[in-house]
Amino acid sequence: VQLQASGGGLVQAGDSLRLSCAASGRTFSDYAMGWFRQAAGKERVFVAAISWSGGYTTYADSVRGRFTISRDNAKNTVYLQMDNLEPEDTAVYYCAANQYGNSWYTQSAYEYWGQGTQVTVSS
Repeated sequence: VQLQASGGGLVQAGDSLRLSCAASGRTFSDYAMGWFRQAAGKERVFVAAISWSGGYTTYADSVRGRFTISRDNAKNTVYLQMDNLEPEDTAVYYCAANQYGNSWYTQSAYEYWGQGTQVTVSS
């Protein structure tokens, strides 16, 4: 499956952004989806994940209550709504596809990755 992330940008602290990740090539609903992020000089880390139908979601502690992951299987797209952004959220955000839904939080469980979209939050 091919993944194309978009929606990043430069915003101020407290603002909102919605990232999108469009999938193509295979049946989108066969994959659980996740978002990860990588800040400059740091490792890539888990942000959020959603199950195949969207009935289950999970978040990193650092974003829980501020970020919301959702998906529209008819549009082959997964979203990450980011509210009340903080400078610490500055990173490149990646979407990824996980066919078997095991180990939501582990990068190696995701078979396909998008190219990343930059989010920069100024204070």
